[in-house]
Amino acid sequence: MNAQQVFTIGQEGLLQLLMVSAPVLLTVLAVGLVVSIFQAATQISEATLSFVPKVVAAVAVMAFAGPWMLSMLVEYLQRTLQAIPSAVG
Repeated sequence: MNAQQVFTIGQEGLLQLLMVSAPVLLTVLAVGLVVSIFQAATQISEATLSFVPKVVAAVAVMAFAGPWMLSMLVEYLQRTLQAIPSAVG
């Protein structure tokens, strides 16, 4: 296994991580922005007002996109494990 193969595997892993985590992160970011604008407009500084909607949004996205995320991770793991024999020998 040479350095190019190691970098390729690392790059694929990071890209997979970005693709799988993007829906949850972007949703939580958008909900946090909306909630913070609401808090700034109404001057309500309740901690649970910023926490609970983000958790609810994250759970909703996981329920909706969870099967896709899991299938992406399983496919990546299968490809990686099947590539081990050719990388070693």
